[in-house]
Amino acid sequence: MKKLSFITVFVFLSILFVQAQQAKYVFYFIGDGMGVNQVLGTEMYRGELEGKIGVTPLLFTQFPYATIATTFSATNGVTDSAAAGTALATGNKTKNGALGVKKDLETKVNSVASWAKNKGCRVGISTSVSVDHATPAAFYAHQGQRSSYYNVGLDLIDANFDFYAGSDFLDPTNKKAAGSNSESLYTLVDKAGYTIARGYKDYQKKAKKSDKLILLQPATATDNSAIPYAIDRKKGDMTLTEITRAGINFLSKDLSKGFFLMVEGGKIDWACHSNDAATVFHEVMDMDNAIKVAYEFYEQHPDETLIVVTADHETGGIVLGKGPYTLNLQALKSQKVSESGYTLKSASNLNGNLNCSKELE
Repeated sequence: MKKLSFITVFVFLSILFVQAQQAKYVFYFIGDGMGVNQVLGTEMYRGELEGKIGVTPLLFTQFPYATIATTFSATNGVTDSAAAGTALATGNKTKNGALGVKKDLETKVNSVASWAKNKGCRVGISTSVSVDHATPAAFYAHQGQRSSYYNVGLDLIDANFDFYAGSDFLDPTNKKAAGSNSESLYTLVDKAGYTIARGYKDYQKKAKKSDKLILLQPATATDNSAIPYAIDRKKGDMTLTEITRAGINFLSKDLSKGFFLMVEGGKIDWACHSNDAATVFHEVMDMDNAIKVAYEFYEQHPDETLIVVTADHETGGIVLGKGPYTLNLQALKSQKVSESGYTLKSASNLNGNLNCSKELE
């Protein structure tokens, strides 16, 4: 029975581990902030680039099953990524800002990733942002506040999953705690038996001899909060496609166990916060490219593989059209840098007394 799905209902995941015919290899893709218009806008943008009015479908929108789900939290009509991530990971609504706990902020709830681990499957949690960010953390952490990054990192170690990937840790030395003399998370993950790989090439060198692995971006990266936007990407930057490929490769060391791999396109949300449509569309396409890697695996194991693609919420209230019967998305192809990337260039030029207009020609 082929189990390739574009679906958002958590209960569908929950029955994987109890029904008679089970998916052995489960992919769970989450586009953070990726609402319907983010997806439709991307497809219409792709269509306009081909000179037509209409859509050029993404791979995942061609999957055979689709539905919708509400994402309000237990305490707010508008959710955040922590509460939404907890709902997607555990099936429990919680308070905004909370991870892996009920709305009392104390009662722990386990995720589908933990269920898979307890069942004997290999487990991976990955993202284009930091490994301790809200959405990935919802699959392994139990914290009342998502910004407790050091404690989230400790939960990552305690969860003992096989593979983690993202840009880096946000607070590896617990700087947020006044007077803290905490041991570095890098030291603690090493003590816990994890190998840290810095970039995809380093992963390829270390993966074979590693029992557990954390893939982070190269040490030369200037921003530890996320890998670069697809539109800003330069040679040597780590990509979500590489992260997905590494996750599949590492979890496939023993295919007899089966695996669960969560992959988050975390910067769709960030681009939406900036109201940066071109960057949003490139991020959606970038996540679709990562899904293609999972699809390649599916083609090799069609009767045992489930691919789930969903979003935690919509961000930015993106609107396609504002009155006139025109939609010139093709104009966005002229944009070569994200809003945040442009801001950094402008600031650098001003600080260096450079000719801004010449730099941006």
